[in-house]
Amino acid sequence: MYNTINDFISEWKYESESTLKVFSNINDTSLNKKDHEDVRTIAILAWHITLTIPEMMSKTGLMVEGPDEHSKPPASIGEIISAYRTASDSLVQQIDSKWTDASLKVEVNMYGEQWKNGATLSTLVKHQAHHRGQLTILMRLAGLKVPGIYGPSKEEWAQMNMPAME
Repeated sequence: MYNTINDFISEWKYESESTLKVFSNINDTSLNKKDHEDVRTIAILAWHITLTIPEMMSKTGLMVEGPDEHSKPPASIGEIISAYRTASDSLVQQIDSKWTDASLKVEVNMYGEQWKNGATLSTLVKHQAHHRGQLTILMRLAGLKVPGIYGPSKEEWAQMNMPAME
């Protein structure tokens, strides 16, 4: 849970840039590849990450600009990246202008439970990281390069002339 707005914004900026780094390695031809019937496509997963920002935050009373939670993924990764940037930037702007540190302790109904706003922000970050991890697996299956987020990826180890960890 976050206790200050600055702590959230600082972490969100890193996490948001990390998501954009992953999205930027996706190409349009890989968006609808489906390797298994029980697995989402890259497009659906990237879109889910994107539309969750305004969907989840609307429950806190913030009006974050972004796609409707029931909308279908666009046909291009460029459109997904643009929508994600809009939602991410709007989230930061809304929190920075409408909330104070005290707002983080306010409880709201979130999916039938009472959550403090600071916990909701923490869940949003973890939700994004969770699905970003799933996305990188789908990217590997599609033959796409995966960027490192919390450490070097296999490709980045190779660029440093070092063996990737087993």
